[in-house]
Amino acid sequence: MPTPNVIHSHPDILSGTPVFVGTRVPAQSLFDYLEAGDTLDEFLRQFPSVSRDQAVAALELAKESVLTQGQA
Repeated sequence: MPTPNVIHSHPDILSGTPVFVGTRVPAQSLFDYLEAGDTLDEFLRQFPSVSRDQAVAALELAKESVLTQGQA
């Protein structure tokens, strides 16, 4: 899934906080849920406007960021 279909930020949406495209759900919410020990399914139940594909793509982007950071 291309990055533009996953997360974006705009000054008019939650003061520029990165959100899932097509929603007002902050991307940080996904990481907060997982950090608290909740499952991806629980996050998706709480935020039905976020698709599973978007959530998985966000996690993949985070993974790529972490893995490539050590290679720079």
